[in-house]
Formats: sequence, C-alpha cells, structure tokens
Amino acid sequence: PGSSPCSPSFPTNSAPLSVALHTIMLSRQLPRAARSTATTAVRSKALRVSPRLVDGSNRAYSAQVAGLWRAGFAARQDGRSSRAFQVPARNMSTGEKPLFDKILIANRGEIACRIARTARKMGIKTVAVYSDADARAVHVKECDEAIYIGASPAMESYLQMDRIIEAMKLTGAQAVHPGYGFLSENPVFTQMLEKEGLTFIGPKTFAIQSMGDKIESKTIAMNAGVSTIPGQLGLINDEAAAIKVSKEIGYPVMIKASAGGGGKGMRVAHNDKEAGEGFRLAKAEAAASFGDDRIFIEKFVDKPRHIEIQIIADSHGNCVYLPERECSIQRRNQKVIEEAPSPFIDEATWRKMGEQAVQLAKAVQYQSAGTVEMMVDGDKNFYFLEMNTRLQVEHPVTELITGLDLVELMIKVAAGEKLPITQADVKKEGWAMESRIYAEDSLRNFLPSVGVLHRYVPPVDHEGVRIDTGVEEGSTISIFYDPMIAKLCTYGKTRAEAIDKMKRALDDYVIKGVVCNINFVRDVMDNPRFMSGDLTTHFIDQEYPAPGFKGHILTTAEADRLASIAAILWAQHSQQKRLYLSTGGSKVAGKDTVGAAALLSVTSTVQIMEEKDLVVTIQGTVGDPITKRIHIKAHKPELGDVITSTFKVGVDDGEPSVLSAKLPINSGLYTAKDANGADLQTVQLVETTFDGYVLSMSGSPYKIKVWRPRIEELSKYMPIRDLTENTNELRTPMPGKVHSIAVKVGEDVLAGQELCVVEAMKMQNVLRAPKDGVIKSIHAEVGQNLNLDDLIIELD
Repeated sequence: PGSSPCSPSFPTNSAPLSVALHTIMLSRQLPRAARSTATTAVRSKALRVSPRLVDGSNRAYSAQVAGLWRAGFAARQDGRSSRAFQVPARNMSTGEKPLFDKILIANRGEIACRIARTARKMGIKTVAVYSDADARAVHVKECDEAIYIGASPAMESYLQMDRIIEAMKLTGAQAVHPGYGFLSENPVFTQMLEKEGLTFIGPKTFAIQSMGDKIESKTIAMNAGVSTIPGQLGLINDEAAAIKVSKEIGYPVMIKASAGGGGKGMRVAHNDKEAGEGFRLAKAEAAASFGDDRIFIEKFVDKPRHIEIQIIADSHGNCVYLPERECSIQRRNQKVIEEAPSPFIDEATWRKMGEQAVQLAKAVQYQSAGTVEMMVDGDKNFYFLEMNTRLQVEHPVTELITGLDLVELMIKVAAGEKLPITQADVKKEGWAMESRIYAEDSLRNFLPSVGVLHRYVPPVDHEGVRIDTGVEEGSTISIFYDPMIAKLCTYGKTRAEAIDKMKRALDDYVIKGVVCNINFVRDVMDNPRFMSGDLTTHFIDQEYPAPGFKGHILTTAEADRLASIAAILWAQHSQQKRLYLSTGGSKVAGKDTVGAAALLSVTSTVQIMEEKDLVVTIQGTVGDPITKRIHIKAHKPELGDVITSTFKVGVDDGEPSVLSAKLPINSGLYTAKDANGADLQTVQLVETTFDGYVLSMSGSPYKIKVWRPRIEELSKYMPIRDLTENTNELRTPMPGKVHSIAVKVGEDVLAGQELCVVEAMKMQNVLRAPKDGVIKSIHAEVGQNLNLDDLIIELD
C-alpha cells in the first residue's frame, strides 16, 4: 500500500480471484528477502476485497482467497533430480529464440511435470495451475509460477476455461499446453483462446471438432480412404434402440461415447442384456467425464490388437508418422501396459497404417502431435478407431525408441516453425516398455485406492529406466482425479531386455500408504504369453478370468528362494539382537556402557556363526500355505561388519547353496546375491511381525512365519479365528459418490443383481447383491460421498 516499491497495481474492478492471482505472482517474482513484506501487504488488500461472483454461482471467492496463504506457494526448487531416462536425442533446434517466453500448463500431475521439464530445457518459463487438492502437488513446485484456480473437483477448477485464460493474462503466458484429458480436446476452449489472441499448443479447432466426434471422425476417415469398422453411424437414444442396433450389427458390439476417450464411456456387449446395461453405464460415464452423453455402436473385432500411430504435423503442410505403439494390454478399455514397436506389426503394415494416418491428418488440416488408433485383427487387417488430438499418455515409449521430444515438437509447431525432421529421418532403435502404476487394488477387481504416500521410493538409479510421475513422498492420492501414480518406462536393445529391466524396476519400486497395481503388472511381465508377444485386447480377461487376478502363485523354485531369503533375514535379526545390550546398560571389559551396540568383543564369533534348523511357512494372497524346512549356517562376518552377511542355506534336504545379503536399507529393499555376487532376488520388507515378516516378492505380498521346528509342531494346536464375511451387508469397496440406487426397501433381489452404482475417479462401478435376499434397509442416497467400507444396503 502507499508508496511501497513492492506494491502491485490492481485494476479497480478486479474480482477476488484476480487479486489472488496477482498475489501469487508477486510472491513468486520478488527476491526471497522482499517477499514477506510484500505478501503481507498484498494479503491485507486481498482480504479486504468485497466478495464478488466469478462464475455466476452463489458461492463467493473471498474465503478461497483467504485460504490461498494457508496452502503455501513453493517456488521451483533448484537442483532437483530429473526423473527421466533420456535416449540421446537428435538436435532439433533451429537456433532461433523461441516464440514463447512463457507458457501455462493447463493440467496437473505427471504430465504437467513432463511438459515443464521440456519447457525448462528450451528456456521457456512455465506457469502451473492447481486446485485445493493440489495445493502442495509436485507440478506446482516444478513450474516457475503457480496459480490457484478453484476447488478440488475438476469441474470447479481444471475445466474452468475462463479461469485458465484469466491466469494466462495475469501471468503473461502467451501459450497454453493442455497435456491430456481435461481441456486438451475441447474446441470451445481453443475458440476462446483464439479470440483472446492466445496460442493453444495443439491442433486447431476444426481438427479437434472433426476428430472429437466419433461419428463424424469415422465419416471423414472413410472419405479419406482410411479403413473403418462396420457399425451404426447414427446416435442411439435409449436402451431399446441400443439393443435393436446391436442385434442388427451382430454381437459382439462395442458401445462407445461419441466424445469419449481414455477407456471411459465404452462397453462391450455380447447379448441383449449387456447391450442395455452397457448403454446405460456408458452414457452415464460419458456425461460425467465429457459432459456429452451421445452414444454410438459398432462391430467389435474378434482377436483384436490395439495399435496406434503417432503423427506430428506442422502448419507448412509437413506431416510424418512415427513407429507404432502396441497398446493391447487393457482393462475396462483403459491401457495398462504399452510398448513400442509392436511385436506383431511388420514394416510393410506399419507403412500402410502410417500413410493412412497421414491422409487422415491432412484431411482435417492437422497441426501438432496426434495419434491415430487402429484395431488390427489376426491377419493384420487394420481399422480406424479414433484419432486423439492431443499428446498421449504413452508417448514416452515413442520418444525412447526415436530420440525425439514430442513436447518440444508440439511447442515448435505451435510457434509456427517447420518440422525439423522428414519421414526419411524417422528411425527406430531398440525397444521400450511402459507400465502404468495406478493407485488401485488389483486383488479387488482394480478398485481405486486413496490415501497418503507414506513411503515413495521410485527406482530412479536404474540404467535404462524413465519415470514420469507427479507425486512424491507425502503426496495424497485423492478421489477427484485419475489414480495414476507414475508411468514406469524401460528401454533395451531388444524386447526381452526391456522386459527384464521392467521386472527389476518393478521389484525395486517402493510404494506404501495406498494399494497399487505393481503386483499385477509384475505378474504380466512373467506371463509366458506376454513374453512371447501373443497379445490381444482380451489378454487380461483370458489370462485372468473371473474372479480375476488374485495374486501370484509361487513356483517351487520361487518358494525355495523366498523361504531362503526369509531365513537369512531372520538369522541376521537374531544376530543383531545378540549384539545389543539392554537399555539399562552393563559392564563390558570392566567399563560401563550405555546400552549401545557392543562389537564382536562382547559375543564370540562362535555364537555368531551358529547353525539352525528352521521351518518357514509362506502364505500368499491365493493358494494354500507353503511349508519349507531350512537348514542355515552363518559364515564369519566380513571385515568391518558386526553380523553375518553370507550364509549356507539348504531347503528341504536339497543341495545347500551360498547366499549373501545386507540388512534392508531405509526403503525396505533386501537383495540376495548368489555365490558369485550376482543379484538373485530383491524383496521388500513390508512389515516385521511377532513370528516372521510380510515380504513382497515380484510385487506380491507374502505372510511369512519363521519358526523353530518344535514351535512349528506346537502351532498346530493353536485355535484359528473365524473370519467369515457378513454377506448381509453391501459396503462400498472404494471411496466415491453414489451415482444411482436400483432397488427399494422390501424388494426381492437375486445374487448378482445390480443394487447401486458408485462413481469413483470418473468410472461407474456397479455393486451387485452378494446373495439372494430382501432389501432390509438403505443407508445411502444418490449424490452422497462415501468412504471405504461405508454401509450402503442391508439384506435379510
């Protein structure tokens, strides 16, 4: 206020949101020493502004402005480590100063961090936007400035176009990169940007409109000479019409949202019942995710592979296609594992697909990066599915095998530059694999998981590994957004090498606080059919049929290895206990101690180098317990060590082997080596129990008991607690919101009948009756937010 040199100049008619935006900018731009005085002054002014409505609703923003200061605005941290493994990239720079000095990233999470990384490399400043839930998110720290744009639900923040544009004006950002999802394929947003003279780092409005409507895009593709799937091009209005059209096309059919993408608003139907239900659920998901519930139906291709072609085009008429991506490992039509190139597509087929993709791009005057998705049958016939007019989630695998930076190319094309490559320049080298790490419970039909990442240690130091993530230790996975934690990518000279690196990286990925799907993707990596490259979009349903993935079943060799590692860990902990004095202290060599660790002078090496017979039982999440009898002998501790790191271990009277291991580090990782010092197996110490451990091996947890033989014999007489589940109650298996309730009190229901639908992370989840019965009471209502295990319905 007054003549302070730190005072900003506010427009007299600015709304509280505008004041808040200026406030954040000021706190970021001033030298650190001047911030406290300046921000205190601005805070006073911001809080004195009378409440004004920003979006025409009845909710004023004065309380939000006041809350900005509690959120904290962390400036970009210097010296942070890059989480990306980089293949040596070609020099694509034109040597000219970039057109953009500053860009705003209208997204969150890992993709916002990914875009910021490239912008920083190009010398372009970045502006982050964030909601209440993301006030302390990693992407806020990754950017040079950060702007608060609203409440946690995406409809009140990341989808608020006016606020995004206002943030651009206030920060001086000349362009916006939308990432994927949210506003990335919204033609209304691009039109608004054009009117304001701001640049959208993506295609033009016409291309987004044309390709965003699945019915129109299919018509354009047919006219452009692109192969298409037979189906109904008209919109479907109700369940009866959906069933009629499905029968005319012939089952199976794919029910799809016209404005859909990312697996949402899609259902496969094999009969009339599934067609009616699938239409209703797809329509609801489409409305919730895209604000557009239009539905159409097409033939579902049998034994299909999902192959996509990445293209990049400029405003000078140049367009190139890049090597194909294999995206057939899908769950609920959402990709889980991707790779490039495909183990199925030959060069001739890739060329044909690429040429048709370019034809389609030119038909809609495409400019920027885009992806043409194709369905390919067993005879390598391919059919157009859709064109995603944005950067794909799985773009890193293409970058790894080509050396191109797709975000950099998008920025340059948006700035009006010519593509620095031609089709002849496109080369592929090696193989790349991507696993999407989601906060979801693979053992409970992939239900979303929410919570705080109490421990988060990604395998960043592995060779040939790239991790795109937007979280860190302490981050919260909330119900408001997609449950992705990270994209874990590996690169090798061959497919087998990329898979091996993926296995090791998954084994070394430590995530605690939420349930994640590492156990599932790790199991897929060991699947013989996956390793052979025999893939279709039915892979998960066929390899993990109902009741679905329930955990890894150990082979005999794996069980022997896990039991041996557990025995070594137990022996080391036993030695460790022997070498520690009581907390009350004692005498050692006539001198007082304070309970600290006594070295080998306290306990003789004979006591350390003991031999033991042990019984190890292993209980996984599936299958019967496995019992192994172990004979273990400790070697002499190495020079400088207090306890033994090398042991001779025999399993079930088999030939003993020499294994070595160091006690787990802070992350809980515990790696056993063979006699030659080569890594044999890495496990994670999840928990220490009174009679053993919970160890995770190859992503799956195992309860392990380590007993002396006599104790194991007596354990047979211990009573077993009855944990029978109460099937009279329907409880929510995930946090979410009640979308619909299909029954009433007093109604008779059959086992498997739909009772309600809970919406979680933009997906509609049908909850069904656990048994035959009568609805006794309903404890929830439509629109109600539920926590995990909240009671919804009781049955008699």
